Amino acid sequence: MPELAYGGPPRDRPRDLRTSYLRDVQQRRLYSGLLFAILALLLISGFTLADERNAGGFWDGLAKLFDFPTELIAEAFEKSANLPVHLLHYLPSLLETVNIAAASTLIGALLATMLSLLATRGLARWPVLIPLFRRAMDIMRAVPEVVIALVLIFVLGGGPVAAMIAIAFHTTGALGKLFSEVNENADLRPVEGLTSVGSTWLQRMWFAVVPQVAPNYLSYGLMRFEINIRASAILGFVGSGGIGYDLKNAMSWGTGRYDEVAAIFILLLGTIIAVDQLSSLARNRLVRGTL
Repeated sequence: MPELAYGGPPRDRPRDLRTSYLRDVQQRRLYSGLLFAILALLLISGFTLADERNAGGFWDGLAKLFDFPTELIAEAFEKSANLPVHLLHYLPSLLETVNIAAASTLIGALLATMLSLLATRGLARWPVLIPLFRRAMDIMRAVPEVVIALVLIFVLGGGPVAAMIAIAFHTTGALGKLFSEVNENADLRPVEGLTSVGSTWLQRMWFAVVPQVAPNYLSYGLMRFEINIRASAILGFVGSGGIGYDLKNAMSWGTGRYDEVAAIFILLLGTIIAVDQLSSLARNRLVRGTL
């Protein structure tokens, strides 16, 4: 009777469990294989379509893949004596690129802080408007910086202002999403305590929430600063100023000015590596609470 109550003899249960486990493993492998096959078909079809649209230029140009780097390095070595002069010449453009990234990161972080607080359940000033603020951040995050910069260049003309606004717009949406996730983990007891003594919404956010989330805010802000340096350099190719604009002009001249291209690459690569290392060190110290 006890054996019937438990669904069979005890010695049969391990065998049933093993059979069930093997069946589940086979199903997972089957589903994984199907997903991989579908992904492979999509990649192959997409590549084939892109190659046809490009008149089969991929395979023809594959043999020339390393021609440009080889020619650039050869000319840079040949004119290596000019590199220090070029480095000093393009240093102001590099500083302009870093300034664009810094200003856009600061503006985007401030706007993202406000939007994230307004879009967090339990902290929002107007809870009914939470979906509106969330969708606004989604739109800001979805539109690429290049598209925004092209529109602003058409309206404002070329220059660093268009790049700064474009990057700040995208940064607001990206950081707003990250900040709102940090806000959701904040302890609400300090907020409730300040509410009980009649504090305003800004006072509750400033004194009860911001001290809790500030380390994570700074960590995400530093990470975004690294990304924005690269973005500001890329936007220079569409006429937004900075070292990217000089790189585009130098490359457009082709052979004869590759030593300038090499100097710009060295400046840009060195700056990105330095900022990446410094910000990573600062983020690690923030996470450990030693900064």
